[in-house]
Amino acid sequence: MRPILMKGHERPLTFLRYNRDGDLLFSCAKDHTPNVWFADNGDRLGTYRGHNGAVWSCDVSRDSTRLITGSADQTAKLWDVQTGRELFTFRFDAPARSVEFAIGDGLAVITTDNFMENVPTAQVKRIAEDPDDQSEESLLVITGIKGRINRAVWGPLNRTIITAGEDATIRIWDTETGQCLKESDKEQGHQKTITSLSKSADWSHFLTGSLDKSAKLWDTRTLTLIKTYVTERPVNAVDISPLLDHILQEEIGGVKGHFGPINALAFNPDGRR
Repeated sequence: MRPILMKGHERPLTFLRYNRDGDLLFSCAKDHTPNVWFADNGDRLGTYRGHNGAVWSCDVSRDSTRLITGSADQTAKLWDVQTGRELFTFRFDAPARSVEFAIGDGLAVITTDNFMENVPTAQVKRIAEDPDDQSEESLLVITGIKGRINRAVWGPLNRTIITAGEDATIRIWDTETGQCLKESDKEQGHQKTITSLSKSADWSHFLTGSLDKSAKLWDTRTLTLIKTYVTERPVNAVDISPLLDHILQEEIGGVKGHFGPINALAFNPDGRR
């Protein structure tokens, strides 16, 4: 496989997201400007200009027409993927950290950081088909979490939201009532900040990475721990292959024989590298 070098950002990357078809790659960075690239050759297709702070995350709609981004400038923005036009801005009293469209793209979950006197939240917004009908109103606001929420993702059929972050606890929330349904076991769960969370293609399980030098595979419905992958360094990012029985984890720290901070390991389900 020939590596493709994509040059465009002026500051470190914070997040990457493929569209559903796999032909577009969206990148976020601390330089305020998300980019979109052709995945097959690495050519830059366009940029999305409008944020005034680091962009922490993004998600693209199922039909690749809408992009949502969350930023340190205390906003989340909706964009037209093709034209790069800003469609709407959600404004908050704290940085927007994690963003994700629900199944059907009619809802989005956005997390805000603990900032000044503001507590961390996960907020559900309705996404209107017509941008002129879009509202900033939150349909649900989840609170009661200590520490920053690094990731919030939708569970099966949009009935739940899964959160994880600085307090090392995974929680599953009911999207109708906002009630916390389950929490990860403190002994089996992570012991330090959870940095990332990735779902399987069928929503049956998800993977978390942590500064405690481990990645863990969980059952989405029951929050049962399936497997723990122990690493030599803190884990910065994880992902599950949609096609193969593999996971990918990115470790923080140098790797012998390489220059730079990233070490990626692919595992089979039985734990063999």
